[in-house]
Amino acid sequence: MSKKNINNQKILLMSDTACDISDEDLLASGIVMLPIPIAVDGKGYLERVDFNKEEFYERLVNAKELPSTSHITAPVYLQAYEDAYEQGYTDLINVTITSKGSNMFQAAVQAKQMFFEEHPQAKENFHITVLDSGSYSLGYGFPLVEAAKLVKGGATAAEIIEYLEDFFSTVEIYFAAYSLEYAKKSGRIPAAAAFVGDVLGLRPIISIIDGKTTVVEKVRGDKNVVLRIVERAFERCADKRAPTAIVYAAVEQYGADIWKTISKRFGHSPRAAYQAGAAIVINSGPKIVGMIVRGEKRFNTRARESDFLRED
Repeated sequence: MSKKNINNQKILLMSDTACDISDEDLLASGIVMLPIPIAVDGKGYLERVDFNKEEFYERLVNAKELPSTSHITAPVYLQAYEDAYEQGYTDLINVTITSKGSNMFQAAVQAKQMFFEEHPQAKENFHITVLDSGSYSLGYGFPLVEAAKLVKGGATAAEIIEYLEDFFSTVEIYFAAYSLEYAKKSGRIPAAAAFVGDVLGLRPIISIIDGKTTVVEKVRGDKNVVLRIVERAFERCADKRAPTAIVYAAVEQYGADIWKTISKRFGHSPRAAYQAGAAIVINSGPKIVGMIVRGEKRFNTRARESDFLRED
């Protein structure tokens, strides 16, 4: 991604650690991933800097209180933009976790305005686009890796933005947690309901669409979880031939199970597997499994830069 394309553009893709892109894909793609601050029992850390995912799962299980995340600040984004400008990039496309779950999109837009206030001469040869993914984890990590391939293939910044916008307007996540302990701790599910659910062996199938989390079904018994996730996703998928991707956390077998089930139901294997990071497992726990599909196109469901620009 360091070479200019045929249109003389040098494009940089940027995101945050909640996108859960693997170290291998980061190295191959050249995507810049900024670390999200995390507090564990009163001590501050940076995700994927101070610990890897497996180490975080261990810290999560052993924590006295539920860890918390905070957003990447505008000054951090500003420094990242300045670094990209100094490195000769002409186009920077920054994709954030859903604006409905974090202030990172707003901070990234504010940093853009700050950058051009401090560097007015850059307006002619450096372009920053900030996109609200409306999603979590592989919901925007997967299309970013695919977008990086398009960049290497010579696609223009406008083409990359169009691809990402289209993906975010269709992507749907379906996942489940094999325990309601962390949903109870985070307040996502009332304690009494979580207790009854665990006693009865109920596992909620959850969708994430445009940043909104919804329980779409309750499944009895662990053995039915993967089957119902895949069936629900299959029903919602607008193009059964389109690539899918999976997510799991501490239990690799869950990932293997859903990979096999998707391959059988869709007739083709997932294109990628992701391990969930803090943004997902803090609220759902480290025993999760899920997948993405592309559903019907939705319009005007995500935040835009204009929503957060300051008036002069």
